[in-house]
Amino acid sequence: MLIAANKAVSIDYTLTNDAGEVIDSSAGGAPLVYLQGAGNIIPGLEKALEGKAVGDELNVSVEPEDAYGEYAAELVSTLSRSMFEGVDELEVGMQFHASAPDGQMQIVTIRDLDGDDVTVDGNHPLAGQRLNFQVKIVAIRDASQEEIAHGHVHGEGGHHH
Repeated sequence: MLIAANKAVSIDYTLTNDAGEVIDSSAGGAPLVYLQGAGNIIPGLEKALEGKAVGDELNVSVEPEDAYGEYAAELVSTLSRSMFEGVDELEVGMQFHASAPDGQMQIVTIRDLDGDDVTVDGNHPLAGQRLNFQVKIVAIRDASQEEIAHGHVHGEGGHHH
């Protein structure tokens, strides 16, 4: 069986940046399971895995435009500390849900604190970076109708929304 749309795919992977630093890995844990064609993983990796079989191993470099996008300076802004009502202690690295300019929800990360000024960044932490994946395909199966309808793979014993 080959990886194609509506297949549940299990992969072992290690993700590194261009400096060779490990950003994420399934090593020592369960494989990543995703639904091919549903946008569960970044487009560049999904495209590279299309047509592969169980046991295949590959190295894939994904450019920013096929991953988390280019870094957008306009997604960085400085807000007043008063905008964070109910949060006692603000720290660099904290993340919050916020309304994006298009009305969608986005996650922003605190990048800097300077008195009452809080600099937040709406870019994904990996925006603007080439991502390098070392991947081994562990399993491929037909997705269930329910998984296809929901747009993601369900775990053991079904799925609870």
